[in-house]
Amino acid sequence: MQTIIIGSGNVAYHLVKAFKQNNIEIHQIFGRNKAELLKISTEFNIPFSTNQLEDAELYIIAVSDSAVENVSELIKNENALVAHTSGSLPMEILKGNYRKASFYPLQTFSKTKNLDYSKIPFFIEAENQIDEKSLFELASIISENVETSDYERRKYIHLTAVFACNFVNHLFARAKEISDSQDLDFNYFIPLIDETVEKIHHLEPKSAQTGPAVRGDERVLKLHEELITDEEHLKIYQLMNESIKKMYQ
Repeated sequence: MQTIIIGSGNVAYHLVKAFKQNNIEIHQIFGRNKAELLKISTEFNIPFSTNQLEDAELYIIAVSDSAVENVSELIKNENALVAHTSGSLPMEILKGNYRKASFYPLQTFSKTKNLDYSKIPFFIEAENQIDEKSLFELASIISENVETSDYERRKYIHLTAVFACNFVNHLFARAKEISDSQDLDFNYFIPLIDETVEKIHHLEPKSAQTGPAVRGDERVLKLHEELITDEEHLKIYQLMNESIKKMYQ
């Protein structure tokens, strides 16, 4: 299937890389950021353009959620299949007379971090069974974990991912602020972080919880609150402890 990937950010980069690693041909990459497109084009030897979107059978729109609708209007090929990669948008956000779909990889992407694409869950939705089957087969070349999913299910997958990934990473960033403020090497905490994540491969998250809040250790909780000088850190600390206490009441 002749394919064009639209975008030059983290998701677009990794889709290009995953396609190339699995010998899936990409006809063109398209976007507005010439510098980033040039980097991707050079690394993977794929033609790119910022102003001439060529005809293709499949267009995959891998841009920010806020840009999907406007970008979708650039596609004039009514015989094409067009899929976005968002977990939080319905297919109907795509504006055009072409066939519409969703091609959602559930992962956090950074250009500088290598990934095992075969482990990434892909969630597929299309307007008809033929297109759904085509996208399912395409994703299955990349990953061993592919499912169909309608928007109602997919938006809850995305919500769960925000809790499991984005919020957790934000807490890592806040923890580093505390360690930096006391001149503590954040690398001290990497084995702890690794073990915390590794543990939930074997235990339910609720069963894996440790710490003063789940133990009801008010002395330690009070000590920590006295140590915290940043108002935002204190709000987060108190909110998280209250949530833990309620879960284990």
